[in-house]
Amino acid sequence: MAHNITGKKVAFLLTNGVEQAELAEPWKAVEQAGGQPVLVSPESGSITAMKGDWDHADSFPVDVPLAQARVEDFDALVLPGGTVNADTMRLEKDAVQLVRGFAEAGKPISAICHAPWILIEAGLVEGRHMTSYASLESDLKNAGADWVDEQVVTDRGLTTSRNPGDLEAFCAKMLEEISEGRHDEA
Repeated sequence: MAHNITGKKVAFLLTNGVEQAELAEPWKAVEQAGGQPVLVSPESGSITAMKGDWDHADSFPVDVPLAQARVEDFDALVLPGGTVNADTMRLEKDAVQLVRGFAEAGKPISAICHAPWILIEAGLVEGRHMTSYASLESDLKNAGADWVDEQVVTDRGLTTSRNPGDLEAFCAKMLEEISEGRHDEA
């Protein structure tokens, strides 16, 4: 089922080391559904993506510097993975605060692979049903999440997936949640 998100602005929060497929495929899905993807980063100019953790891939221009990003300017948030990207972003205080702001506003958040690290840092996983890259299982459980090994999991507007092999299901669920809009906390 196709979801129309025309007029919705979607922030993609990331930095150097992002897994290229986990940025490019959701970005394309947002565009094809009529939404406007916006790359938000603590970097200026452009970021360099990776294929896996070792091979440099393409560069992508930064649309909005992290310091200027405001929750009220967007309808949803996408957190692509990539080990280096996710580990770096969870240490960025402004990024953690932005993610927390999306959750407080009830706006959909989609995180794949290692990206749930920033959700842990933001204090957003306790009591949530989630999935992630397998190496984050203990991290998420220790932070109070109900972790499962499933292709895609959604809990009150928070969508998570395990890895690039889950991107088709991840993108479909991400678009569904964005089209639904605001999700009140339970």
